[in-house]
Amino acid sequence: MTRYYDDLETRSTEERLDAQMHELRAQLGRAQGLAGYAGALDEVEPEGLGSLDDLARLPVLRKSDLGAAQKGAAPFGGLTTRPVSGFAHVFQSPGPIYEPGGIDRDWWRMGRFLHACGVGEGDIVQNCFGYHLTPAGMIFESGARAVGAAVLPAGTGQTELQVRAAADIGCTVYAGTPDYLKVILDKAEEMGERLSITRAAVGGGALFPSLRQEYADRGILCLQCYATADLGNIAYESAAQEGMIVDERVIVEIVTPGTGDPVRPGEVGEVVVTTLNPDYPLIRFATGDMSAVMEGQSPCGRTNMRIKGWMGRADQTTKIKGMFVRPEQVAALVARHEEVRRARVIASREGERDVMTVQIEAEGGAAERYEASVVEALKMKGRIEIVAPGSLPNDGMVIEDQRSYD
Repeated sequence: MTRYYDDLETRSTEERLDAQMHELRAQLGRAQGLAGYAGALDEVEPEGLGSLDDLARLPVLRKSDLGAAQKGAAPFGGLTTRPVSGFAHVFQSPGPIYEPGGIDRDWWRMGRFLHACGVGEGDIVQNCFGYHLTPAGMIFESGARAVGAAVLPAGTGQTELQVRAAADIGCTVYAGTPDYLKVILDKAEEMGERLSITRAAVGGGALFPSLRQEYADRGILCLQCYATADLGNIAYESAAQEGMIVDERVIVEIVTPGTGDPVRPGEVGEVVVTTLNPDYPLIRFATGDMSAVMEGQSPCGRTNMRIKGWMGRADQTTKIKGMFVRPEQVAALVARHEEVRRARVIASREGERDVMTVQIEAEGGAAERYEASVVEALKMKGRIEIVAPGSLPNDGMVIEDQRSYD
């Protein structure tokens, strides 16, 4: 018998819509009083909203809008209802983009996902998400606290120490990017250590079917969530593993990329999210991710809308090794060197791990010359290939994702 996180997960459609409309009207009222929206929501009377379909009348807020607002009103662009000092944490993501964080119970709503993974009291979570500047580590730690689990704040890297700690402490749950768990498990085998991890709560990258199956063969149930630094948890898998169930504290729309117009049911489009977090009222925030709504409800009994999960990017921004790489970062790499005409980032897979290759158009020269610039601009290491000027395709693409998601 399924044990649910709370009664919200099994509400009827009518109950959920009534509650969402009440909260949405309140959230719009908060947003209209914020300088960051600069009158963009003035044409809408919150109490006049008749249904969630009326959201389509409101403008879409994009990541680029967020960055521009933050430049004008640092650090949160006038989009929060608390002052900077009113938050427990301030995070910085590539861009830079700044995000607030709270320590109120389950502020990012990750506990719901961990509960669906079967995580709770008595578990020890090896949290391999980063704790430095970006919020992923704290997002998952907050969720673990909400379900009563202990946390090993492992962060990233130092794999041998990760294995040592997991074995000594008896960690039962892995949290991190999908492919890093395999690195830990392989290292454990090499060291002759047997780990106690039986569940994995992953995010920050695609969970490929072959990798999920490998974990299952090792006795590990691996489920994924869909979350962002700005919004927190958006959707998550349950043990049914049929689509991703939308979180109870967000409203998700699927729209035609670049327009904000809802697509027809079942069609692929861009994920646009309105969060009901009163501290950070993001209205129709465009994630840049593609997905589609699934018909029906999950066999696990949770009744909220489901989406098909991550189906690519609406723009060229691509997540590699759990980090977003954006076209403007590639442009910054090119600008660092006068002799470089163009560059192209290629995302691929080798041995169930993400690989980033950076092709640089230049008149010869050693790849080592650009290693530091690649790390500074793209925030991670990668292979570097020097190619002849004019050899890269003239198709406007600067980030190419060659990974298969079938």
